[in-house]
Amino acid sequence: MNLRQIDRRLVTIVLIVFVQMLGAAMILPILPLYAQNEFNLEPQWITLLNTTFFGAQFLAAPVLGRLSDRRGRVPILIVSQIGTVIAFLMLGFAPNVWILFFARLLDGITGGNFIVAQAYIADITPPERKTVSFGYVMAAFGAGFVLGPAIGGFMAASFGPRIPYFLAAGAATIVVLLTVFTLNETVSPEQQAENRIATQQGINFKQIFSQRTLIYILLIAFFIQMTLGILQSTLSLFTDAVLLPDATEERVQIGLGIIFGAVGITQIFTQGFLIRRLLPRLGEMGLIVLSGFLILIGLLLLGSANGVAIAGVSSVLFAMGIGLTLPSINSMATTVADESIKGQILGVVQSSSNLGVIVSSSIAGLLFALSPRFPFYLGVGVMVVAFVPILLLQRRLVWRESQQSTSEV
Repeated sequence: MNLRQIDRRLVTIVLIVFVQMLGAAMILPILPLYAQNEFNLEPQWITLLNTTFFGAQFLAAPVLGRLSDRRGRVPILIVSQIGTVIAFLMLGFAPNVWILFFARLLDGITGGNFIVAQAYIADITPPERKTVSFGYVMAAFGAGFVLGPAIGGFMAASFGPRIPYFLAAGAATIVVLLTVFTLNETVSPEQQAENRIATQQGINFKQIFSQRTLIYILLIAFFIQMTLGILQSTLSLFTDAVLLPDATEERVQIGLGIIFGAVGITQIFTQGFLIRRLLPRLGEMGLIVLSGFLILIGLLLLGSANGVAIAGVSSVLFAMGIGLTLPSINSMATTVADESIKGQILGVVQSSSNLGVIVSSSIAGLLFALSPRFPFYLGVGVMVVAFVPILLLQRRLVWRESQQSTSEV
């Protein structure tokens, strides 16, 4: 893509997502230890912090998406980002466990701003370039994921466990300012009024289940995010127990840094470069099929890995599969329904994804207690099941194309 052809607003959204993820990722490596050392939380309560966040996001994402259709993208972005700033400050100043959980609840509710950002991109991007544009956003997401944990860990070790939360709040404040001063509204007042009428009752189950294509998309998002939830919740434990069982804590951290760094770099490469090369050849559906095989192979290798090197390779394949899938799914979802509920549809897709993470995270912990390799074998089984809606969606799209060709004749 010629740089002169890139919409300035797309560049702004990419920058916003990067800064937002940079701030959020700062707390990823330190929150469990922060909860344990500062508040004496047991492991089962620490994992509930993650469940609280994704549970709140599961409920809030469709609501924020619907509000952005009815009230405009920019106001919802601003309000939700301010909520994120407050949540980070609450984590930094938290005097007790209840404030800690409330902060995660608030962050989950306002974390749906990523959905609104994607809806904004769908507004400004022609259909044939949506997948690539979503890929740029996910690449920014990956870049923040690479840098954020390293910055958060270093700052916590150097200046104390609460400092990264204040830095994350500062990054989120920058995002608010970028949104206020650089983004113009994409949903006109007339469109907002029409959307309010069209979405008076909100999106309901009848609307969802009346569209078979959307059902397949939601199922794919659910199963794909189940595999991601398995990896997120057990990879650190797996590294400590299996990949480096006799290593010191510092060496384990280095091993994890190598693996997560490889994942982040792969995300950047896949969504910033590779997807632009593969999309014209394979199409969105072809990318989803390819990504399914990559995720499946990655989980198989990871489940049988005995060292950091193999785990790194398998994680790269897994990350490449995730990187090819998510932009394609989001792009296809925006073309399924009427323009008036675009934000709602993306919110529902996000909720389906979050539900996958919630389910898999709870199951993975129980399976890990039985055997450290069982969660990844579960992931393999999940991906095998995921190929059912993938193949059904492919068949559905072929049928739709044949119907359109027939009607044109």
